Amino acid sequence: MSGFRAIVLAAGLGKRMKSSMPKVLHKVCGRPIIFYVLDAVSTAGASNVIVVVGHRGELVEEAVADWESRFNGQENSQGNGRKDGQENAREGSLEGRLEGSLEGRRGESLGAFSEIGPRVRCVYQREQLGTAHAVMQAAGEFRDYDGPVVVVAGDMPFLPAGYIRRLVDVLESGGANSIPVSAVVLTAIMEEPQGYGRIVRGEDGRVLRVVEEKDATPEEKAIHEINSSAYCFNAKDIFCILSEVSRDNAQGEYYLTDVIRIMTGHGMRVEAEVAPDPVTVMGINTRMELAKAEEIMRDRVRRSLMEEGVTMIDPRSTFIDAGVKIGRDTVVYPFTFIEGKTVIGEGCTIGPEARLVNVTVEDGARIERAVVYSSIIGRNANVGPFAYIRPGTVLKEKSKVGTFVEVKKSTIGPGSKVPHQSYIGDTTIGTGVNVGAGTITCNYDGREKHPTIIDDEVFIGSNTNLVAPVRVGKGAYVAAGSTITQDVPAGALGIARGHQRNIEGWIERRRQKNSDVSSGDHADGGT
Repeated sequence: MSGFRAIVLAAGLGKRMKSSMPKVLHKVCGRPIIFYVLDAVSTAGASNVIVVVGHRGELVEEAVADWESRFNGQENSQGNGRKDGQENAREGSLEGRLEGSLEGRRGESLGAFSEIGPRVRCVYQREQLGTAHAVMQAAGEFRDYDGPVVVVAGDMPFLPAGYIRRLVDVLESGGANSIPVSAVVLTAIMEEPQGYGRIVRGEDGRVLRVVEEKDATPEEKAIHEINSSAYCFNAKDIFCILSEVSRDNAQGEYYLTDVIRIMTGHGMRVEAEVAPDPVTVMGINTRMELAKAEEIMRDRVRRSLMEEGVTMIDPRSTFIDAGVKIGRDTVVYPFTFIEGKTVIGEGCTIGPEARLVNVTVEDGARIERAVVYSSIIGRNANVGPFAYIRPGTVLKEKSKVGTFVEVKKSTIGPGSKVPHQSYIGDTTIGTGVNVGAGTITCNYDGREKHPTIIDDEVFIGSNTNLVAPVRVGKGAYVAAGSTITQDVPAGALGIARGHQRNIEGWIERRRQKNSDVSSGDHADGGT
């Protein structure tokens, strides 16, 4: 399979999106639109990719650099930058196991790439003067190159790598006769072609030109074969022809589509490949189209996961990002959002009404009505309902974080429980610990955060304040209602509260006093 070079057009203003953010950075199923396009051209075999940026181009450059680092495997295996030894808590097994079991259904997703990706560069289109003008900005990258160059719009999240590969193959094969192919256009047949350029063919069926909708006659607007904005050109031919493109059109722009008309006018050979599924060439220009793309992509993700053994009680009310991995026999309940680079093992129960963002969930864990960010939930751990797990948290095997508990940047050891109404922050909890209701780790002194350490087999009574930095030693008890400001030694009872005082007869004296006051009011004529 021979290589090729690609140009991704990502400089447009995206006026119909009505957004200050570049159109290609809007997300579909949790990923910027342009990521899908870069996936496709790279998986198809591009050796060099030129991204033409313009409107807020620095943001697109940052996104492209992020994509390239992921493509080339420069992130850690977790993919979310976790530190402080949390990678070890995963035991190096879950993601690798799911990677193997889910590889088939992921198709052209990020995980299907080799570790050595294409060379990617951004070039600027300082003035947005049209698509042909955008391609001209990349001319310097092709001075000594005469092979295939794929040009594709950066807003096509469903474009398969196989279609791109087919365009390259047609250009290189030359077809049935000896006339070399100068261009191949990817087209599609649409029942409602509004918004797309039309493919005009001659009586012999050959492509003559592409007409933008604003410049089309009523007869041309009636054509149902549309231009997808994906092409493959011979590099020398296109950069020669670009100099002949003019701005004599309804929008006063240099249209890339005019290249097709000029080529056929010069007797050059232009071929067309018709995409069998119009959805695959869908572009995104409006918020409505963005929502439609989101719906289509999420449906694909859900269907793929269910085919691999994941149960979804109500798929339509379950929202899962592209790239999320879920093991077989896991059950996902309605109104659950699973986002980012989340990895869920086998036999888990997720939801209802849970949100997981960049989370690793080990086999058999249960998460109900909880919000979890950038954390690790261990094997057979239990979270919720109504728990909030903040970034940097590790719940070890069979641990529990229950109702109305917030945990931040802490480790809950194997079998330990924080069942309800507690705040645990910057804390390390050992094995077999029970934390009573209303326990607060007071980790912030107004300037800095301080750690709390609770060793194995500790019992913390209800309504306890642990003022950090502080340590409770192995097997110690902390009495309910205590405010602990000093370390509690192993095996000791820590108690820090006022002594109880019982006042005998107090109720009767209070009742008598109230009665005397009431009698006095009536004697004075009060009511």
